[in-house]
Amino acid sequence: MACRIGELVLGCRDPEVLAQFWCEVLDFVVLGREEGQWAEIGTPEGFGGPHPTLFFSRRDEPEPGKLRLHIDVNPTDRDQAAELERLLALGARRADIGQTGEEQWHVLADPEGNEFCLLKARINPL
Repeated sequence: MACRIGELVLGCRDPEVLAQFWCEVLDFVVLGREEGQWAEIGTPEGFGGPHPTLFFSRRDEPEPGKLRLHIDVNPTDRDQAAELERLLALGARRADIGQTGEEQWHVLADPEGNEFCLLKARINPL
């Protein structure tokens, strides 16, 4: 038997802000929280369900160096351009990591500056 990812943990200054942002991006719900300390989001099935949960843990200072893990998201019910506009309206911002402009993805940052990519291909929402 193999392992599977149960949750992804991100240290952040404000777990509530990131939980709200990523709930809107991914159509997740808040599964649990301790005010100001942590928040966990995921599908309504919760931990162990079909998707990993995201756990935001409060950290006063960011970890030194660049985050080596980032999230890729795909649109489900609209094209990439429409989804890009939705994400920007939610508070994402464009991030420049040296793209040429020819990529089929957009590099964005969440409200705390964590980079993620919006890919072109649409996938089923499940």
